[in-house]
Amino acid sequence: MPRPIRVLVAKPGLDGHDRGAKVVAAALRDAGMEVIYTGLHQTPEMIASAAVQEDVDVVGLSILSGAHMTLFPRVKALLVEQGREDILITGGGIIPQEDMQALRALGVGELFGPGTSTTDLIAYIRGWFTQHHAQEV
Repeated sequence: MPRPIRVLVAKPGLDGHDRGAKVVAAALRDAGMEVIYTGLHQTPEMIASAAVQEDVDVVGLSILSGAHMTLFPRVKALLVEQGREDILITGGGIIPQEDMQALRALGVGELFGPGTSTTDLIAYIRGWFTQHHAQEV
């Protein structure tokens, strides 16, 4: 039996709206993934530290505040500093297409906008995990 995919869902910054993050966390859990939800108002340092401590495969950031061009790269850099460049950084929120492309160029995974089906996100994470952890599946 393959091990479950471990996902940390986080709300960085001052954005106080977490309904979408909770829906995503529940959908991932229902799909058989182990989910850690860190709650609101997390700093990039808190998110990276929790990701390393929990030994997750994926970090999903929910950002509606417009700070995505700062927060995604910062979390990515902190994980790389801690030797965990193997963790997928993905997420969603209000992110213009050109910013999604810029973040992808920095090593961030797929990003999802409002209204994305949770089945699309689940399929993306499963596909990424299978590709990067084939020996464990």
